[in-house]
Amino acid sequence: MDTKSGDKPVACIYCTHYYITHDANFRYGCRALDFKSQRQPSLVVTEASGQQCHYFQEKQRGHK
Repeated sequence: MDTKSGDKPVACIYCTHYYITHDANFRYGCRALDFKSQRQPSLVVTEASGQQCHYFQEKQRGHK
């Protein structure tokens, strides 16, 4: 994986585009790239392109 020093891997769970599907075979989805996967979408993107996902957008977290 080609990442700059100091870059953290993208964590889909913190992305606004990430969702859990109802498909038992493809549990994880990405709305930005419009696909479902058996693994975290960021891992699929990194393997396919050699780069981290460029669509990552951090979720706004609410206060309790």
